[in-house]
Amino acid sequence: MAALFGVALALPTPAHAGVFGVFDSIFSTIQGDMGASLKAINQLTQEVQQLYQETVWPLAMVNSARGFVSNSITSYRSYMAQTFRLSSPSATLANPQQFETILHSRTSTQIPALQSSFTANYGSVPALNVASPQDRVMVDIDDALGQENLKTTLIADQGQDVVLATADQMENQIAVSAPGSAPFLTAQAQVANLRCQAFMQKMLAADLRQEAGRIAHDNVLVKRRATSIGNLNQFVSGALTHQ
Repeated sequence: MAALFGVALALPTPAHAGVFGVFDSIFSTIQGDMGASLKAINQLTQEVQQLYQETVWPLAMVNSARGFVSNSITSYRSYMAQTFRLSSPSATLANPQQFETILHSRTSTQIPALQSSFTANYGSVPALNVASPQDRVMVDIDDALGQENLKTTLIADQGQDVVLATADQMENQIAVSAPGSAPFLTAQAQVANLRCQAFMQKMLAADLRQEAGRIAHDNVLVKRRATSIGNLNQFVSGALTHQ
């Protein structure tokens, strides 16, 4: 009797059997209908991935392009950096050497030092009792235009370093970029190109101002010669009249 009672306890009750039946149905559904769907989805995903890796963006060609960019960076970046930052000091005296060092500093924080060094090398505006008012004005204008353009070159050199750093960053991104990221890199390159164009326009404007100042200076000399000739003619005419 004890053995039969133990066997009866070991058998599942109807309630427990119903619960296990629900789990069996769930597992059967997952392994059957849903399992087949998941298998089809996985197969489709693998086929799409294979399509991209072999046809749309061949993995071998992508790796080849990345290798080309990496090799180009290794081979040329340091030499290009040396070319862009090449300085050829030529001055031999103390003041010109200091002035040349400031010009090649590539930083806008040297603008105050540039102004004082410019005066030390090119001189200041003559005093009132040394030159005529018109000569003093012309000297002041020419010095102002010269200093303005030299200051612009410092700012442009500093901006060039920023643009080159951006270019290096973009090259690094291209070397590890994922397929499909070309439009984003292209947009970034266009922004960098616009920045370069802005720097070029600023330098062109400075050059045009300098050229306009030179033309105006030459025109002043022509006017002064014309005035001197007119005064001389009046003097000669007056002298002949008195005779």
